[in-house]
Amino acid sequence: MRVFSSVAGLWRHEAFRRLLLLRIITQTADGCVQVGLASYVLFSPYQQPDGWSIAAILALTLLPFSVLGPFVSTVLDRWSRRQIILVTDSGRVLVALAIGAIVFSGDRTAPMQYALAGVALVALSANRFLLAAISSSLAHTVEPDEYLSANTVMPLVGPLGAVIGGGVVLGARFLLGKALPLYQADAFAFGLAACGFATSAFMASRFSRTALGPDHHHHHTARDVFQGLVAALGHLSHHKPAALGLITLGVQRVLWGIAMVGTILIYRNHFHAVTEVNAAMADLGVWALATGIGFFAASAVTPPMAARVGVRRWMIVLGLAAGIFQAFPGSVFMRVSLVAASFLLGLVAQSFKICTDTLVQAHIEDGYKGRVFVLYDMIFNAATVVAAVIAAAVLPADGLSLPIFLGLAVAYLVLAGAFTLVSGRLGAGTFDRGTESAKEPAPSAPVA
Repeated sequence: MRVFSSVAGLWRHEAFRRLLLLRIITQTADGCVQVGLASYVLFSPYQQPDGWSIAAILALTLLPFSVLGPFVSTVLDRWSRRQIILVTDSGRVLVALAIGAIVFSGDRTAPMQYALAGVALVALSANRFLLAAISSSLAHTVEPDEYLSANTVMPLVGPLGAVIGGGVVLGARFLLGKALPLYQADAFAFGLAACGFATSAFMASRFSRTALGPDHHHHHTARDVFQGLVAALGHLSHHKPAALGLITLGVQRVLWGIAMVGTILIYRNHFHAVTEVNAAMADLGVWALATGIGFFAASAVTPPMAARVGVRRWMIVLGLAAGIFQAFPGSVFMRVSLVAASFLLGLVAQSFKICTDTLVQAHIEDGYKGRVFVLYDMIFNAATVVAAVIAAAVLPADGLSLPIFLGLAVAYLVLAGAFTLVSGRLGAGTFDRGTESAKEPAPSAPVA
């Protein structure tokens, strides 16, 4: 089982182990924030959410970073990434405590809700910035031929953190909700998040100031923002495998996001009455857990398959598989079929991301990685919001629409066909850079 020996070989790198633990901790804390906000906003027993309310929440939390991303992206390639992680998570301790105080007050007046939206915006936008910093730091913790193996493990801990954080928050809400008002039970999530952010900031402080890059330091001015963005886009345009991977992942996330919003509406508004909050959350928890398990399965499936058939062919297979899985069981509106679809499509979605992360790591020079990973997050965020807006416009309030769900299946097949044509002109071999360690057993002897 070469994949396991290959991934195990990464553990000889102390810096990789520490960066991995840092990401698990910070994303667990972020999972507490996200699930806490969703619980407070979408699972109120007094109102029934629709597609537009979900779209509004996603737009509020994701679009600001998509707008500000170019203005902060050059920072990742000019300032110490260790310092960026340390300062960002230290600041998020205060932000999480502020959100918890607002939620605990139970004040749902307009001024307080605007304040909550503003603070939540800061927290979630900072998360995307920090993840870009961690991603651009990864190349400093492993060897160049280990990018596929490293990008199998590192993106996996995001869903792992979300599952851990979400599970803790939902469990605390269930237990504390018996003795406290639900909004006060929700507030507990943000106290946990503050503890997590403080811990991850401490972990960042254990790295030396220059350990995570960038390799070259420059003075940063406002004029550099636009010049840096243009340079990053130009660099990306000359590295077409990475560019094609980002475009393909963006389209895939739109399709996956539409199905996600529709499924949330089905569970919230079709399977349950508006007052059945705990039952709806429990069912959605099972669905989300199946998605997380699919993400974990991708880490075991993608490295050997990408090494065996090549990254390009594996991405083609993923597009075709997504079309099949979206049609069946993804278009059968029963709990068991939707859970099965969440696992299968989660596996496909995470496999796409592992392949795209590898392409970016392998083809983009370190001096551009920070800016390109910020662009990566901008595409990811924008795709999620676009998906939510499309879903709100075309889906009914209960999410049930067989034509739309089957249309997503057809769109996946079209995406696979388009990727096949475009990538074929670039050559399959260009897509396999950075996958060498997955093809051979990793060295077993630890390296000092």
